This record gives sequence, C-alpha cells and structure tokens, in this order.
Amino acid sequence: MTTRVRPRRGDPALGAIAVLALGLYALFILVPVVMSAWKSLTNENPLQDQARFVGAANYTEMLHDSALTASLTFTLVLAAVVTIAANALGIGFAMLLNRTSLSFRVMRTVAFLPQVLSGVIVGFVWRYILAQDGILNNVLLSLGIIGHPVTWLGSPHLAMFSVGLVATWVLTGFTTVVHLAALQSIPVELYQAAMVDGAGRWQRFRRITFPMVAPGTTISVTISLITMLKLYDIITVLTSGGPADSTQSTALYIIKLAFTDDRFGYASAVAMLLLAVSAVISLFVTGLLRRREVDL
Repeated sequence: MTTRVRPRRGDPALGAIAVLALGLYALFILVPVVMSAWKSLTNENPLQDQARFVGAANYTEMLHDSALTASLTFTLVLAAVVTIAANALGIGFAMLLNRTSLSFRVMRTVAFLPQVLSGVIVGFVWRYILAQDGILNNVLLSLGIIGHPVTWLGSPHLAMFSVGLVATWVLTGFTTVVHLAALQSIPVELYQAAMVDGAGRWQRFRRITFPMVAPGTTISVTISLITMLKLYDIITVLTSGGPADSTQSTALYIIKLAFTDDRFGYASAVAMLLLAVSAVISLFVTGLLRRREVDL
C-alpha cells in the first residue's frame, strides 16, 4: 500500500507579511513614481485651478536649463568623489578596527555614529564647526597653520569641498561597518598560511583581503552612490545650495522648483531624470563590480 505525501502549505503568516510588504512597496514607491511620471507631462502648478497636458515640453526645457546642468554636474562629481573617498577610508578603518577587544568594539560603535545621526543634525553641527568663527578656524589659528579665518562656506570651491568633507565623514561610518563585516568572514587560516609562505602585509592585503571583501565593497559602493545622488538634507542646512548655487544638488533643485517656484510639473520631470540617472549608474556600477568579484 502506497502512502501519498501531501506538500506542506506555506505558513499563512509569512504569506500575509509578504502581501503586506508588497502592498506597502506599491503604495509608497510605485504609486508615487507613476504619479510623478504623469505630472511630468503636465504644467501642474498649485496656483492654477487645473493642470494642462504638455507632453514632452518639460523634458525639452531641461535641455536648455543651465541651472539643472550645473546641479547635475555637481551631484555626479560629488557622488563619485565621496563614494571613492568614503569606501577607501572604510576599508582602512575596518582593517584597523578588526580586533576582538572591548576597546575596539567601542571604537566600532563610535565609527558608525555619524551614520545614525539625522542629516539635519549633522548639517547644523558642521555648520557651527566650519563657520568663520567656528571650532575649525580657531584650532587652525591656535596651531599657526593659518593666519586668518578661512570662509569654508563662503566661497564656491571651499563650499563644495566642505560639503564633500561632511558627506564623506557621514558615509565613512557606513562603509567601515560593511567592510568590517566582510573582513570578519575571512578565515584566519588564510592569513596564517600566507604568513608561513612569507607573504608581507601588502601581499596579504592584495591576495586575500582585497578579493575577499569584494562582495561587501559592491554593496557599500552601490548604496553610497545612491545616497549621494539623492543628497538633500545635509546640503540644505549646511549651505542652502550656495554660494551662487555652487553646491546645489539635483535633489535640492527639485525641491526649489516645486515649493519655491511652484512648478510641480517641471519638478516632476527633473525628478524622473534623476531617477533614471540614478538607476543607470547604479546598475552599471553594480554590474561592473559583480564582474570584478568573478575575476578576482
């Protein structure tokens, strides 16, 4: 006599959670994207009674928008520089903090602290530090490094450098934790065998550490890029996009278009452009780093 084996049904609770998650994703991600895409084809303005369909007019206007070009250029350069700097520092700090003692565990928490702080708080703190009569200038003056206070936020080039510095400081906490987790997954026996074979520190880093943390680097770089491409809060508090719009990110430009100029339709078109640029860059970088993992 044969016994039939009936397939076990999935847990109803897990199914309910999955449905809830998909519903929330659709409600807060997909629906706003679709609405923004539709609004980008209109001239919606809260000061007008009705929005009129204008087709691709908003997208055509972007081709001649010098302010958009400047903000997009600044955003892309900032994202590239900060991502490279934060991940390079993250790998270095992770290697320094890859210890088991209590003091190093405390230092890991301190290293991650900038990441958990609100961007508004970070902006206010660094605005106080970088002010002309702030802590940084006072320290540099007392050490004799500078002869007069530096206007870190008062000139375009120094303001761009300051924004990059603050963003790097914030992101380094995240990249350090990601690379530290990747380091702790490497078997100690690999390093011991390499030391027996006479491999030095650089050789161990190049042949063991660097290839083994590649998956963590892929995650860290991708998330860092996405974070920087949509950066808004830190810049708003730190420089408000100035001076002379030199630190105006694309996300900040979208907010100004919508809530200062009341051009919801055009702001939606710029938002769709930023979404497309972010998606293309993220997919390209992720694919490139995934191939690197295989090659290593």
